[in-house]
Amino acid sequence: MTAVSALVVCVSTTMRYQNRTNMDLFRASREVIPGGVNSPVRSFQSVGKPPVFISHAKGCQVFDVEGKSYIDYIGSWGPMILGHANNEIVQALQKAVKYGTSYGLPTPIECELAELVCELIPSIEMIRMVNSGTEATMTALRLARGFTGRDRVIKCAGCYHGHADSLLVEAGSGATTFGHPSSPGIPERLAHLTEVAQFNNLASFETIFHEYPHDIAAVIIEPVAGNMGVVAPLSGFLEGLRKLCDEHGTLLIFDEVMTGFRVDRGGAQALYKIQPDLTTLGKILGGGMPVGAIGGRREIMSRLSPLGPIYQAGTLSGNPMAMTAGLKALQMLRVSNLYEILENLSADLEKGLLQRAEAARLPIRINRVGSMMTVFFSEDEVVDFGTAKKSDLGAFSRFFTEMLNGGILLPPSQFEAWFVSGAHADMHIRKTLDVAEKAFKEI
Repeated sequence: MTAVSALVVCVSTTMRYQNRTNMDLFRASREVIPGGVNSPVRSFQSVGKPPVFISHAKGCQVFDVEGKSYIDYIGSWGPMILGHANNEIVQALQKAVKYGTSYGLPTPIECELAELVCELIPSIEMIRMVNSGTEATMTALRLARGFTGRDRVIKCAGCYHGHADSLLVEAGSGATTFGHPSSPGIPERLAHLTEVAQFNNLASFETIFHEYPHDIAAVIIEPVAGNMGVVAPLSGFLEGLRKLCDEHGTLLIFDEVMTGFRVDRGGAQALYKIQPDLTTLGKILGGGMPVGAIGGRREIMSRLSPLGPIYQAGTLSGNPMAMTAGLKALQMLRVSNLYEILENLSADLEKGLLQRAEAARLPIRINRVGSMMTVFFSEDEVVDFGTAKKSDLGAFSRFFTEMLNGGILLPPSQFEAWFVSGAHADMHIRKTLDVAEKAFKEI
């Protein structure tokens, strides 16, 4: 195919879907994509609506194929801390793409980004780039098992660490949204090697360690849960986990795919001053491009192939496009006062929502850590998976619909995090609160 004919195919494909509605596209996509989406929560199934199909985005706004604009609190599920189509990142990608999109060989920019991550997150002495958060957590477990010579791992109910078999047990995120906290297709023998504890309940971990004192390879946890909705660690919880792991020769893995560079430049581990043995990263690390990474102590990371016997590989790992976007994003985050801006905007949003819900006599709880937050339609404090599941899903669905109709795009699930970006401004927060005030009255 010549360059001209390839261009014609591209243009004709684009033209085919011009002037189509969201519902038109949803019907078409369901014929060729399972459920019409490439990730379950995008289907909007839990809120009883067809998804919006996005044509483009800029700053804190996304625009659907029908020409409607929305103030966006999904942010591509976290990566867009600088906003959509950030000019500096776009320019860096435009420059890089001229030289090729992937080589399957090392590049200088991989080393530069790795050095910057190690500088920002002191617990990471070495890092391996991969292509997704799922790949990162899967590798982290393999590495922990290979390093310790043990098979069992502990995770928390409601914490989602990607869809690798060992970790899709009592998972949060989309698995909870659709009422299937586990998944068929996972061998029972493998599932039995994953022990499930309760977030913010140190005693539940102590019970498992008492039963298997010499068998636990790793504890993997979101230091700030983001996939049962946002749930912060209670005082002493992470410190207690660190102590338990040290006492039993178990590796502590922080899944910071969501929180890494989001709640602090050094991730949640810097915010709470806890050093894990291994850390998984993604989302912001790629500056909007697909990426994942695993990093940690040198003695553990050195067990990865080709230095050690624990195998992991990836054709597109460390590809120059993702590394370029990620490096530019982290360079910008390192020198800016963005985190102070995000805290102020997010605090204003939280305070305003609480005031308007109280005025409407509607019981809600808001959990927030920095620019991550979740509004739970519940009278109870939300501290773990059990209390999160007590939320009124019907009220959330109605609230979501009213907000969407008012031009505010929220994650279409009670069990997901909202994300504020540096592209949001006071006027966007005010507009969000105005729409929320009306929405609370309609519920």
